[in-house]
Amino acid sequence: MKRNIITIDSEKCTGCGLCIPNCPEGAIQIIDGKARLVSDLMCDGLGACLGHCPEGAISVIEREAEAYDEKKVMVNIVKQGANTIAAHLNHLKSHGQDQYYNEAVAYLEENGIAIPVLEDNEPAEACHGGCPGSKTMAFKKSTVSDEPTVKRESELTHWPVQMHLISPNAAHYRGSDMVLAADCTAFALGDFHRDFLRGKTLAIACPKLDEGLEIYADKIRALIDIAKINTLTVVIMQVPCCGGLLHLAKQAAGSAERKIPIKCVIVGIKGEIIKDEWV
Repeated sequence: MKRNIITIDSEKCTGCGLCIPNCPEGAIQIIDGKARLVSDLMCDGLGACLGHCPEGAISVIEREAEAYDEKKVMVNIVKQGANTIAAHLNHLKSHGQDQYYNEAVAYLEENGIAIPVLEDNEPAEACHGGCPGSKTMAFKKSTVSDEPTVKRESELTHWPVQMHLISPNAAHYRGSDMVLAADCTAFALGDFHRDFLRGKTLAIACPKLDEGLEIYADKIRALIDIAKINTLTVVIMQVPCCGGLLHLAKQAAGSAERKIPIKCVIVGIKGEIIKDEWV
């Protein structure tokens, strides 16, 4: 049958293994120093591992492949314990795979295996495993500001800002201090413009969803060597897939002829600064 399934570019893969814990089906293993898809029937093709590879070596393609077999996957999942079972069930639920979810639950019931429950008694599907960055959450702010509303001016001084659209040859980048921000950061940070964008140039990207990351690496090198930016601040969210943007920036900077300081800022999902330091 023809279906979606992951493919791994062995030339890009460095064997770091970051994809393995992010495959809820256990379909990836490191073999001979490279990540490999060990069996077609264990890959559901939903791409939970996408974005966890810092080299962009994993993608989803459509090809002839053996049908995904939820029961055979569960045989492997059960051996790894309750946490892995919960993560797998949540992965299926969060991707709307009700048929596979029901098959997994049926397998557990048939074999007398309890469906995991979290410590706070939430059902297993609330436990997020495969795609930490897309876990659904809601949270309330502890305080509400009673300060009078003041209109703030945007600190953005140029356009465009998306990495695929920017030109390293644009005059505004020359000799600037630049911010490379993950798409979500400006929405999580209440004062992104004031604290991070003022007096700086900007480019935005998503290491999980954007394609053509090698183009981004080329542009970062050009920004360093041709535009001669002074510093690069990489602002990312505290989710695993976002780390790929920092890795990409460091790798591109490492291959540039000029050497510049790089700062990493990690933002929590509630808008708090987890890390702010030069790397």
